[in-house]
Amino acid sequence: MKFDILTLFPQIIESYCDESIMKRAKDNGVFTLNTVNPRDFTLDKHKKVDDTPYGGGAGMVLAPQPYIDAYESIKKEENSITIMLSPQGEPLSEKTVCELADYDQIIMLCGHYEGFDERIREIIKPKEISIGDFVLTGGELPALCLIDAVSRKIEGTLGKIESANEDSFSNGLLEYPQYTKPREYRGLNVPDVLLNGNHKQIQKFRLEQQINRTKIRRPDLYKKYLDTLQDK
Repeated sequence: MKFDILTLFPQIIESYCDESIMKRAKDNGVFTLNTVNPRDFTLDKHKKVDDTPYGGGAGMVLAPQPYIDAYESIKKEENSITIMLSPQGEPLSEKTVCELADYDQIIMLCGHYEGFDERIREIIKPKEISIGDFVLTGGELPALCLIDAVSRKIEGTLGKIESANEDSFSNGLLEYPQYTKPREYRGLNVPDVLLNGNHKQIQKFRLEQQINRTKIRRPDLYKKYLDTLQDK
């Protein structure tokens, strides 16, 4: 996987990917990271990449020239996709993450200020993705969320790929509760079923916990789960 990120703040992206699991995956060649700063492509002598909006209004709008030129400087792989991180995009989901993991290259555009000049959308025609119904100061955090989520689906990022397959949402349900040593802590004990070595019982217990937890905490997901079972 190759990640190419258009961002005015490359250090935000690079510093996160130089820590913990992301660093190990990058060092092991699971993915490569390339940041491209539109400021390096602006024709403005003051290195400006934004300007006031036509029609009036608060804030500054990202100009098309630096972003289009920066985007066109990136070598595109045959199996690649371009994504604009935007609150106007479709909500990021586990299904979308799995689909994105099948690409060889993901190019991301990180916005800032009041957002992109509309002509950037019209020329590049990216897929727009949102991480939630709220607004951030820039697209770097959403881009990192996407890098992290997609990387987990690629063999070699985690110690065992099964870890990703057992995460919340992997089967439409929230993850079951997890326990580690000690067996008893402040009067709270690890459930006996997890200690008896009967994997069939453990699997049944965990599924029951997933269903109950999802029903209580995310009734919307629980309804989708029931609808899926009914369809099957």
